[in-house]
Amino acid sequence: MKWNNPRKQGAMLLLSAVMSMSLAGCGTGNSTSAGGASTSTPEATDAAASTPEATAAALSGKLVLYSAGPQGLADDIVNGFKAKTGLTVEMFQGTTGKILARMEAEKANPVADVVILASLPSAQALKADGLTLPYPEAANKEKLNQDWSDAEGNYFSSSASALGIVYNTKLVANPPKTWAELADAEWNDAVNIPDPTLSGSALDFITGYLSVNGEQGWDLFKNYKANGVAMAGANQEALDPVVTGAKSIVAAGVDYMAYKAKAKGEPLDIVYPEEGTVISPRPAAILKTSPNVDNAKAFIDYLLSDEAQQLVADAYLIPGREDIEASNRTNLKDIPQLKVDWAWMSEHGNETASKFAEIYK
Repeated sequence: MKWNNPRKQGAMLLLSAVMSMSLAGCGTGNSTSAGGASTSTPEATDAAASTPEATAAALSGKLVLYSAGPQGLADDIVNGFKAKTGLTVEMFQGTTGKILARMEAEKANPVADVVILASLPSAQALKADGLTLPYPEAANKEKLNQDWSDAEGNYFSSSASALGIVYNTKLVANPPKTWAELADAEWNDAVNIPDPTLSGSALDFITGYLSVNGEQGWDLFKNYKANGVAMAGANQEALDPVVTGAKSIVAAGVDYMAYKAKAKGEPLDIVYPEEGTVISPRPAAILKTSPNVDNAKAFIDYLLSDEAQQLVADAYLIPGREDIEASNRTNLKDIPQLKVDWAWMSEHGNETASKFAEIYK
C-alpha cells in the first residue's frame, strides 16, 4: 500500500505490531535518603515520588519522537525536555504524510514513542484503530482546548495553526477577503494551494470546508482549478514561490509560516477570510508500541507545561492551552472560524484527498 495520504490510511499502519508487543509500565523510581533510615511516612514518600522532579530523576534511556515541525520549535522543545530530564532524544522531523509513511515502513519493528502530527483527524484515526496509549493523568491537560484533545488522553493538541490567504505584499495591494474571490480573473494563474496528500493542514482545510458546505463545496475547488490555481507540494513548497514573487498568493496557507517569514523581513502578510477558516490543531500522542512509556509520558507533561507552551507562542503558533496567548500573531478568539465537523472530516479524508488530486492532476 502506498502511504501518501495523511488521514485514515495512516491509522491502520501499526495495528498488527500493536497486538504483538507488551508495554512497559510506569517506573516507581525508588530512592533512599543520604542519612540512612528515612523518617518519612509512606504517604509522604509516595507524594514525593509523584512530583515532576522526582519523576524526572527516575527516568533513563531515550525518547524517540516523530514531529511534524516546525523544525525550530521542535528543536527548542526537545532541548528543553532534555535539560529537564537528561534523556537522549532521537527525532525524525517531517510532514504528517512523511511521518505516517515512516511508521508504515517500521510497522514490523516500531521504534517511535511519541508522534506530533499536523492534522487532528490523523490522530483521531490512530485512536480509533487502537494505536495510541491513553495518558489521562497528563499534567495540565485540563487547561487544553477541549475541542482539540481527547477526553480519554489518547492525544493532546499542544498547538494549532490557522489556514488563511497568504499574499506577497509587493504584488497584492488589496488581498481577497473571501475564499471565493481567489477564483476571480484578477488572480488567474497567481495562486498556489498545498497538496492535501502531503499536507495534513491542507487536508484539514479542504475537508473542513466540505463538512460545512456539503457537496456543493467542491465548486470552490473546481473554480480554483479553472482559474489556474496550482497544487504545489507541501506547505513550504506552496509558500516559497509567493516569497520570491513567482506567485502572488497561497490559498489555505499555514499562518505561523507567514508570521515567521514576515518577522524576518519577507514581503508577506495574511488575511483570514470573513466567512471563516479552519483551525488545524497539532496533536501529540503516545504510541501503544512505545518502547519507553515512562519517557513518553514525561515528554507529554513537558509539552503541556508553561515553559513549552511559551515556546509554542514564541514560534508564532496558537498555544494548545487556553490560558496562554501569543503576543506576535492573531490569537484564536480573533480568527473567524468555520463550524467544521471533525468526525465527518476524519471519515471522509481519504476520499477527499483522492478526489482533490484527481481534479488537480
